[in-house]
Formats: sequence, C-alpha cells, structure tokens
Amino acid sequence: MTEDDDNLAKVAFRVVNLGDVEVETPWARRIGVNTYVLDNLPWYAYGISVGDTFEAIPTGDGLPEFTRVIAKSGNRTVRVILKPSAKESPASQAVLDRLIAMGCEYEGMNSSYVAVNIPPNVLLADVCRFLTDCDLQWEHADPTYDDLYPDEGA
Repeated sequence: MTEDDDNLAKVAFRVVNLGDVEVETPWARRIGVNTYVLDNLPWYAYGISVGDTFEAIPTGDGLPEFTRVIAKSGNRTVRVILKPSAKESPASQAVLDRLIAMGCEYEGMNSSYVAVNIPPNVLLADVCRFLTDCDLQWEHADPTYDDLYPDEGA
C-alpha cells in the first residue's frame, strides 16, 4: 500500500434510471474534508468525469455520498456499447484502438460496455463524429447531450 492509497475511498453516486435508483461506487482520492477527486471513469453518473473535484457527505451506510461538482478537470466522458464486443470482433477492437490513437483512454465494464475519457487536448466533436460515423450506440455522459444542446429538448 502506498501513501496515496490511504486517501482512496469509495464514494456513492445515486443515479435515477427509469424511475429506479442505482448506486455506483467509483474510487476517489480524498483531498480535504468531504472533498474528493474522481479516480475512475463513471459508468452511470452524469455530469462528472475522471479528475473532477467534488463534494461528498458521509451517510449512515458508511460511504460518503456525492453532492456536487466543485471544479471540472477539463476531461469529458462518453459511453459506448460495442456489439459485438471487442473480444469477439476485430472491428470493435479497432474502434477502441482508434480512440486511443486520438488521445482518449477507456475503461471497460466488460468487453461491450466502455466508458471513454476525452482529455482536454482532444476535441469532443472529433470523438463524437468518429463514434457516429462508426454507427455505434453511444451517449454523452459529461457533458450530457442536454448540456450541449439545451434548445433541442425545449
């Protein structure tokens, strides 16, 4: 265990999905009282990306619970469903390889569901265009689609 490991904590993110509440518990680095930096890509939460500083308040179940983003890191997150999976398809693996070549990073929940980190030096529009051109099922997680296109939902 390194010195930094002492500052790692699981944090609860409660996400409403079709009326149900799901709890995601990514790792975060504690940097102050009730203040953390997200250390994993989010699988379900919206409006937060790896490296963002956020507040989380202790709760009765032992895990601090996310309350709000304090500072953005500049990273953005999209989520992609690969069908067939990257394990089963060279074409799906090629998508991941291209994202890496573009400067992105990814974490796979499994070989089909992938969260992609888009660092500040990579154009979000380029990644979105690439994913759309590949005819993949994907979504904006941070910023959300509504954040990017607020007038389209009105």
